Amino acid sequence: MTADPSARLEAHIAALTQCRRCPDMQPPVITGPPVDSRLLLLGQAPGSREGEIGRPFGWTAGKTLFSWFAGIGLPEAEFRARVYIAAVCRCFPGKKPRGGDRVPTSTEIANCAGWLATEVEILRPRLLIPVGKLAIQQVLDAPTLDRVVGQSHRVTLAGRRLDAIPLPHPSGASTWHRSARGKPLLEQALALIAAHPAFRALRKRAPASRPR
Repeated sequence: MTADPSARLEAHIAALTQCRRCPDMQPPVITGPPVDSRLLLLGQAPGSREGEIGRPFGWTAGKTLFSWFAGIGLPEAEFRARVYIAAVCRCFPGKKPRGGDRVPTSTEIANCAGWLATEVEILRPRLLIPVGKLAIQQVLDAPTLDRVVGQSHRVTLAGRRLDAIPLPHPSGASTWHRSARGKPLLEQALALIAAHPAFRALRKRAPASRPR
């Protein structure tokens, strides 16, 4: 096995995109490019539109999310080129009978956890940004967003200790990040991300001709 992280990530993503472990999940598998980064963004699961677009956070929620990062100095194109984007589950879970996206089951989450563990082993990230309650719950006890957003936490992910700065989900269906309580906590979280050495190192890096 080659020791080059970019080559290992390319091989990993090639295997990941062929995964069909969960019969109730709706492929395709959605991944970002094989970016060798010390910052890992962890989403929840793709929405219904990401399959046709072919990239994570490719629809309305993504516009909001990337506007947050643009506000602290890393516009969407640069963010995608410099940050590895993962998710708790990589396929669209489907819709609930009464509307809204289905929450992945514990089995489906466990099926995807091995892919994330491999990514952590390859990347050795220093900063994790979990986006949304499902992603946050993979590393933190989060009964409410108020308890965890706006803070930096030392957590363990796939056996590795790293910092985690959670963000609320940017979905238009959620009003928390626009509420009187949520908005200042979101601003605190983004300020912490902007000040973190892993994020600051990304901003200093010269623009790449293509994602590594």
